[in-house]
Amino acid sequence: MNADVAAESSSAPSLWNDPTAPVAARVDALIDAMTLLEKTAQLVGAWAGASDEGGEVAPHQHEMEEPVDLDALLPHGLGQLTRPFGTVPVDPALGALSLARTQARIAASNRFGIPALAHDECLAGFAAWGATAYPVPLSWGAAFDPGLVRRMAAAIGRDMRAVGVHQGLAPVLDVVRDVRWGRVEETIGEDPYLVGTIGTAYVQGLESAGIVATLKHFAGYSASRAGRNLAPVSMGPRERADVVLPPFEMAVREGGARSVMNAYTDTDGVPSAADENLLTGLLRDTWGFDGTVVADYFAVAFLATLHGVAADWADAAGTALHAGIDVELPNVKTYGAPLTEAVADGRVPEELVDRALRRVLTQKVTLGLLDPDWDPVPAALDGTDPADPEALRGRVDLDSPGNRALARTLAEEAVVLLANDGTLPLDRPRRIALIGPNADEPTAVLGCYSFPQHIGVQHPGTPLGIALPTLRETLATEFPDAAVTYVRGTGVDDGDLTGLDEAVRAAREADVTVAVLGDRAGLFGRGTSGEGCDAETLELPGSQQQLLDALLDSGTPVVTVLLAGRPYALGRAVTESAAIVQSFFPGEEGTHAIAGVLSGRVNPSGRLPVGVPRTPGLQPGTYLGARLAHAGDASAVDPAPAFPFGHGLSYTRFDWTDLTADTQEAPTDGEFILALTVRNTGDRPGTEVVQLYLHDPVASVVQPLQRLVGYTRVALEPGESRRLTVTVPADLASFTGRDGRRIVEPGELELRLAASSTDRRLTARVTLTGTERHVDHTRRLHATFTQKPAT
Repeated sequence: MNADVAAESSSAPSLWNDPTAPVAARVDALIDAMTLLEKTAQLVGAWAGASDEGGEVAPHQHEMEEPVDLDALLPHGLGQLTRPFGTVPVDPALGALSLARTQARIAASNRFGIPALAHDECLAGFAAWGATAYPVPLSWGAAFDPGLVRRMAAAIGRDMRAVGVHQGLAPVLDVVRDVRWGRVEETIGEDPYLVGTIGTAYVQGLESAGIVATLKHFAGYSASRAGRNLAPVSMGPRERADVVLPPFEMAVREGGARSVMNAYTDTDGVPSAADENLLTGLLRDTWGFDGTVVADYFAVAFLATLHGVAADWADAAGTALHAGIDVELPNVKTYGAPLTEAVADGRVPEELVDRALRRVLTQKVTLGLLDPDWDPVPAALDGTDPADPEALRGRVDLDSPGNRALARTLAEEAVVLLANDGTLPLDRPRRIALIGPNADEPTAVLGCYSFPQHIGVQHPGTPLGIALPTLRETLATEFPDAAVTYVRGTGVDDGDLTGLDEAVRAAREADVTVAVLGDRAGLFGRGTSGEGCDAETLELPGSQQQLLDALLDSGTPVVTVLLAGRPYALGRAVTESAAIVQSFFPGEEGTHAIAGVLSGRVNPSGRLPVGVPRTPGLQPGTYLGARLAHAGDASAVDPAPAFPFGHGLSYTRFDWTDLTADTQEAPTDGEFILALTVRNTGDRPGTEVVQLYLHDPVASVVQPLQRLVGYTRVALEPGESRRLTVTVPADLASFTGRDGRRIVEPGELELRLAASSTDRRLTARVTLTGTERHVDHTRRLHATFTQKPAT
């Protein structure tokens, strides 16, 4: 169809509106009918927050952009609406009405009736006012429970879809390389297999609710030098292939993710937004990804302003399109007039525009946005009267009892008991000294992408929108017969120690001191953890270590509780605290979970997704280091952590026995089957986390000393035993060889069944036989665990 031909009348539906026609045919017909301006309009977003009065969205004024002119933009169409719920506080029902009215206007304004795709943040819950604030991803990793994360993500997706959102900007699949990086709280951990399995479960849950999951940040963002946000990345191709990329590969292949967001960083001089080998060669041509690649906010313009690989906006647009970025977010900038002018004068081939447009329109077609029965009114507003917006206020609940139950279960599973001399669980204490800056702070449980910390802080006086009980409140409920004395002691990072003497006095007069320390989440320096809140040192922020040391000197047992976005070196507290409880921003139900662990109502089962450093300067560091990264005679520095990856204690005891292997040898395309018995020998129900590590003693390229290749949670009653069988494919021993191809080599291996990366319980020594074998993205990715009662 010629682009000059007007759209057909409603009496003769166009092919693109025919739901019985093949998707590709519908998309091709629409592309043929569009002008260049109509094409590029589908490749951009407009940042516009919903109205709390139910009117249409209002363009968002951002310090890096001029607000868009919707009146000028909409006659050509619009690709995406940026964060309609995640921009200003808005009642969910009125936000849904505002979005519906805006979508009706967008569809009515362009020739083809195409609405926008609406996206929002959902890193630790739907980032909307009044929505459930779940634990941050680092807590997902601590839980080692993909099934629970999948259920949480499905609940998040259902809430988003019910109010008219189509796409969620999560999960973050960056593997932690340096915990000084401010965005560690947004990650799942330091191990690619843990990140991949938990992240893929999140994708599956979100996609099951009809929400387009967006994998970020592709690829290598977390490997920035010195842990500084948006700093260059200097990793080699093998580290990228074997550490950074596997979580994305798994989430594309097994998760069904329909969108990917580029990383801001450049790797060895090539920005991700300009990396055709990454965004097209690997992601699409090799892995077969057929969804959309969306730009991290302002990333296309950054090719000119921050990276210096584009001369102007048109050059930036052409470079990004050529690399494989389909949609510019958050606003129209380089993909607007600069791109259309560059196409018109031949600097950018129109075929690149059509390639990106085909992906965008395919996604809109599959979402039903071009079907003749498409309705801008979302399910949450079914049966309501849009003519009376005020009657809608409070009608949509994004923090249901079911959501809160999920949030509490995940928070409970994610609490990690690092150390315990027998003080925990507390046995009916009469006097508790509750000390520290996070003991009576409602938002201490929230990460930087929660709505209250991300947006709410910019609107003082606006209610939080959700119940956030402090630990002071939940401890009073958990220990109703105890006298709880609260003293702040110091701030998170203000350095004020005027309350130190009062804190020490309270500690001396108590039976036990609970010191509640850690972080305040924020953005770009407004917190101690979060995007742009990188740390120079891993000492506790402010004067918290001085407070903690003074409490340790008081003579009263100290239970150290961390509400934080990253692990910190704790100095003397590692050996002198009566107990240490680590929680990574556990969400709105988090203080109930922590109080339950302190009382024994909850038996802790969390395991560290990142190691806790022994001293403040030992970064970058990860258990995945090769032999030279570990302690040795050549250096006076011992990089061993205070508490390693995978570590976590319980209030019961577990014995691991009777390891068997079906064979000691298998070919490089074969598998091993191991079996072991795990028994709860204590007097409490509890959950053990069985971890499987692979050690390759001799390889053609240097390997990590060991790496996680499988895990499972085993819930046991006192005295109960279970027989675990684990199938270990030879593919799990694969790595990137000298020629850049992934291989499985013959040779000896150790399969280590362990309670942490340093707590090896049982080891099977096996051998791969035959010839070296090349594998690709279709290789087997998992060790398969099964459980049955032990006989």
